[in-house]
Amino acid sequence: MKVQIRHGRNLLLVAAAVMALLTGCKSEIPIVSEITETKAYTLPQSMIIVATERNRYQKIYTNQIWGVELPGGRNFESYLLDQVKEFLKEMKMMNLLAKEKGVTLTSGEKEKVRKASDEYFASLTKDDIAYMGVTKEDVKTMYEEYFLSNKVVTELTKDMNLEISDSEAKVITVDQIVLADPAEAEEVRLKATEEGADFKALAREYSKETVIERHIGRGEAPGPYEDAAFALLAEEISPVVEENGTYYIIKCVNDYDEKATQERKAGLYKKRKKEAFDQIYSKFKQENPVTFSNEIWKNVKFSKEDKTTTTNFFEIYKKYFNE
Repeated sequence: MKVQIRHGRNLLLVAAAVMALLTGCKSEIPIVSEITETKAYTLPQSMIIVATERNRYQKIYTNQIWGVELPGGRNFESYLLDQVKEFLKEMKMMNLLAKEKGVTLTSGEKEKVRKASDEYFASLTKDDIAYMGVTKEDVKTMYEEYFLSNKVVTELTKDMNLEISDSEAKVITVDQIVLADPAEAEEVRLKATEEGADFKALAREYSKETVIERHIGRGEAPGPYEDAAFALLAEEISPVVEENGTYYIIKCVNDYDEKATQERKAGLYKKRKKEAFDQIYSKFKQENPVTFSNEIWKNVKFSKEDKTTTTNFFEIYKKYFNE
């Protein structure tokens, strides 16, 4: 049965959600598209990820999702299976890199893998096990390989200088009045700087934009506006700032949003770490071409008759490895 989605926007949202819901597919692990012809994992091992994602999607969208048509004439089932394949190919490549670099599990990490494997396998129903054909050893293999695919990123970047300073990540909060005419902007600024003036009220009255409050990260949009905003202390008001033919009056509400700064700092660090690792990883892929077979996937199909319900492979991983 094929189900048509009425609005293209919904279709795009569903398609975009694939990688977000594949929580195992971390941002540090880029997608490989050129790998094609040798087994990465056995079918039961692969089915752990297949079942996890199949069930999570079916839980959210019902089993009608498998007939949804995507651009190009393919259905959502084939799209999701392709995403799982790419994830598994990537995980195998990361493990090959870990092996080459001598990155292995410590005894403590092996014990965590054992506990995670025991918990996950114990959570499976008879129908889950029948659907996947999986053993506890298969589960252990997948947790080991997933952990190593993440650990190798940390190990190969740990000695690099990737730190982000508070100044670099700084986030401030401002109110703004946006005008098209420089003379009017000067007049409104005079009103804004009068004693007891209500800046927000003036913004609602005069600004040509409905957005008054903005949170700005250092370096997000370099230019006169950002320079003027970051030069202000709390409660200060800028001169009229011209940028691209528009005139701004800026009032600093908070010259250091600590929570937002720390969140942005963490995000910038992850981005920098990924970029540093990608340089190593790209070189490795070029020098060590590996291919994977699609043979095991020929008979994998989703059906409303499938009685598997497992969804917690990655949740259990996070419980033990706190990622």
